Amino acid sequence: MRRFDNPLKNVAYLAYRWVEPIADPVKAVKAIPRYFSYWRDCVRYASLEGAEKMRLADSYPRLHENTATTPFDSHYFYQDIWAFKKIRQSGAEAHVDVGSRIDLVGFLTAICKVTFIDLRPLEADLENFESRKGSILALPFGDATVPSLSCLHVAEHIGLGRYGDPLDPHGTHKASVELARVLAPHGNLYFSLPVGKPRLCFNAHRIHAPQQIISYFSGLTLAEFSGIDDRGNLRRNMNIHALDNENYACGLFHFTKR
Repeated sequence: MRRFDNPLKNVAYLAYRWVEPIADPVKAVKAIPRYFSYWRDCVRYASLEGAEKMRLADSYPRLHENTATTPFDSHYFYQDIWAFKKIRQSGAEAHVDVGSRIDLVGFLTAICKVTFIDLRPLEADLENFESRKGSILALPFGDATVPSLSCLHVAEHIGLGRYGDPLDPHGTHKASVELARVLAPHGNLYFSLPVGKPRLCFNAHRIHAPQQIISYFSGLTLAEFSGIDDRGNLRRNMNIHALDNENYACGLFHFTKR
């Protein structure tokens, strides 16, 4: 979540966050001149030789995709690549993911068997894929039984009610303890969440100091700390305090159980 040095910008951004769930005022303002461009292109296209017949009932204005570069969410884009590479390099034949992005889960089925755990099962027909309903606070596995495990951009939401889960100020901590419980000896856990200056952004997410996450997984060994900074840059193998002063960075934690 962005923050600005100008207090007025912070107030404006706060107002935007409250209004955006019902109507995005920024997109609305930008859309007005883009509608003129849309109709101009309609007329030009219709005048071209070989143009198909147009009907108003079939019109489908897309007004916000004519951009100079391809937009992407740096947190999710880089974290999924980071995790995929590590899982492939580990040689894992089977992997368990808890609540991460389904694109990553689908891609992982190309290199190993995948079990996906989520409150909302993924009903997809894929080879090497199993979806099981379950909670990150009560995973359907015995102690120390999962050798390869991931949970990416999930734990920061636990206990905030955003997804219908019970309210609990200790949600992220409890989720971390549960992940550590099921991780097998010599196993690998790939974990991510927002890091930087600690604060609660109810009911979207929490932001943790990286060192706080280390304490949550006190029984595990940190094999790598990487992350995505506030400028959207992927930074590999950093000092654990390198992102302490960021506003909304993403910490990438690779833990092992010795």
